[in-house]
Amino acid sequence: MEKTYYSFREQARTARESHEKPMHDKVWRIFDIIAAVFALLISLPILLAIAITIKFENWKAPIFFKQKRVGKDGELFYMYKFRSMYVDAEAQLAKLQAQNEMDGHMFKMKDDPRITRVGKWIRKTSLDEFPQFINILKGDMSFVGPRPPLMTEYANYTSHEKKRLLVTPGCTGLWQVSGRNNLTFNEMIDLDLQYIEKRSIRFNIKILLLTFKEFTSKGNGM
Repeated sequence: MEKTYYSFREQARTARESHEKPMHDKVWRIFDIIAAVFALLISLPILLAIAITIKFENWKAPIFFKQKRVGKDGELFYMYKFRSMYVDAEAQLAKLQAQNEMDGHMFKMKDDPRITRVGKWIRKTSLDEFPQFINILKGDMSFVGPRPPLMTEYANYTSHEKKRLLVTPGCTGLWQVSGRNNLTFNEMIDLDLQYIEKRSIRFNIKILLLTFKEFTSKGNGM
């Protein structure tokens, strides 16, 4: 199964070379490391409080949730989050596919019964995403870039859709600040490819500022 993902590297080599921006990527990588360390330090009290709250709700269940995702050039990695769902959430997914509210190869459900009480709050505020600072330090992810898909989603991608993985995936991106849940899957793909073409330090900072605005507006998260 994993050969499918790694074979993408060969298929995408020509396309990647035409989109390479080595200076931008090196400078932004330095930004990612510095910003991730800073974010972890200043958010440490919040992270500890969330961890305690999750454990208090169900002391037998894990605090963190890790899930295999597909990253740049089809590389597989584990993405980290605070656990916001019941431990059998992935097993329940097949039963809920008929209620998927997102077209294309993504699953989205407004009132997902798999989400815990604490999970509803940390998802609303996007605090469940904070452990991804660790992914940024490891180099699996960046602050800005296309969201990394699940292996099952990626398996159904066309060659065109796989182009969104020509760059390092991110915690936030152009589609998250351009309508997010109101967009179709094809619109999300188009925005990701537009980001790859336009990406620059200035553009990334603009996306981060828009993300922060959305994060803080009306007390709602992303």
